[in-house]
Amino acid sequence: PLNKAYPEIIYRTGDLARYNEEGELIFLSRKDYQIKHMGHRIELGEIETAFQALDGISRVCCIYDEPNTKIIGFYVGELEAKEIIERLTERLPRFMIPNVFRQVDEMPLTKNGKIDRKCLMEEYRESMQNRVKS
Repeated sequence: PLNKAYPEIIYRTGDLARYNEEGELIFLSRKDYQIKHMGHRIELGEIETAFQALDGISRVCCIYDEPNTKIIGFYVGELEAKEIIERLTERLPRFMIPNVFRQVDEMPLTKNGKIDRKCLMEEYRESMQNRVKS
C-alpha cells in the first residue's frame, strides 16, 4: 500500500513498470509474455520495446514458437531483417534477438484493439506448411 493512513487495496495487474529519474512510473510491458529461451528467462515485451524503438518500424509483436524454440518478430515497417538484427544487436543480448522476422502490412487486432497474437501465429504456421509442400 502507498498510504499509511488507511488500508488500500492493491491490484496485481500483470504490468511491468519502472520508475524514471523524475520518480514517474513508466510502463514497460506485460508480465504474461515471459518465456525461457536458450536457458534465459526473457520478457517478450523487452524485445518488442527495443524493436519498436528502431527508426523505420511502426508496430511490433514477438511470439515464442515453443515447439521449434524460435522467437518470431512480426513487424510493420520498411526495414529488412539484416538491418533489424544489426540495430537490435546494439540494444539487446544475442539470445534475445528474434530468430525469425516477419514483415506484415498491418497487425491483426482483437475486438479489444490488442494485437491478435493467435492470428499472427496461425498465419505463420500456415505459411511454414505451404513452404514444406512446395
